[in-house]
Amino acid sequence: MQRGVVFFRDQDLTTAQQEQFFEHYGKLDTHPAQQDRRTVDINGSNRDWRQDLVDTPWPVAALHADTSFEINPPSYAMLRMEEHPPVGGDTLWVSQYGTYDALSETMKRFADSLKVVHTSWLQYQTIIQLWGAKPRRAPIDTEHPLVRTHPVTGLKALNINPGFSTHIVGLKKAESDKLYEFFINHLADAADHQVRWKWTVGSVAMWDNRISAHRVIPGKYKEKRRGVRTTVFGERPYFDPNSEGREEREERLAKARGESIRGDQGQPFRNGTTNGVKKATVPSPS
Repeated sequence: MQRGVVFFRDQDLTTAQQEQFFEHYGKLDTHPAQQDRRTVDINGSNRDWRQDLVDTPWPVAALHADTSFEINPPSYAMLRMEEHPPVGGDTLWVSQYGTYDALSETMKRFADSLKVVHTSWLQYQTIIQLWGAKPRRAPIDTEHPLVRTHPVTGLKALNINPGFSTHIVGLKKAESDKLYEFFINHLADAADHQVRWKWTVGSVAMWDNRISAHRVIPGKYKEKRRGVRTTVFGERPYFDPNSEGREEREERLAKARGESIRGDQGQPFRNGTTNGVKKATVPSPS
């Protein structure tokens, strides 16, 4: 909930043990493409996923939060890698706490008031056309707040991603198109809020699906890439007007302690001084 994603290497869990372990975090979810299963197989390919755009409009390697189109999207997710190539197939995560903090105050206030549509229609077509699977239900469109409040931390996070969201509610198409494009580029360009993970067999990643987006790094590799993912049901996304951004909270708490929180370059700092300026001793969450 604080860091967004955490990693563990050299784990020896079986799929049954993974399911049992992850039930600690809630009721296991079932992907709409899965039939009577509580896990999802994450497979790689010697095909560069960017080529799939030729066959389907769904950007399968784009940033996304898992099944964000659900009325109750997953809260937590876990991926355990069983087979992996020595090079390629890395995964990247982006903090949506951070992407919200990076907005101007005027844009934050505007974004706080908006909703965005998340859809499973595009993935539905991909499931049939490319995966050859039989979806267990019809596709859906769901409206969610563009900015959501985390139910535990009380922090604001952007809730938009190119994998599943399509447009901003209540705006003319031209307005929605331009604003949507801005937010998607804003998400993709947030290198200071990203982490890239190199998988090995036995590696496990656990992330808060509510406040992060992720993607596999596209590319071709001959060796197999196969993992098992579990997710659990979360709450319906909501926006609390009394919630605050992570940076806003840090500044408020620092002010209450009588501290400054920004240096000359706009970087957080606390405790100690260098040349009369307090130096950073607490790393920014990633």
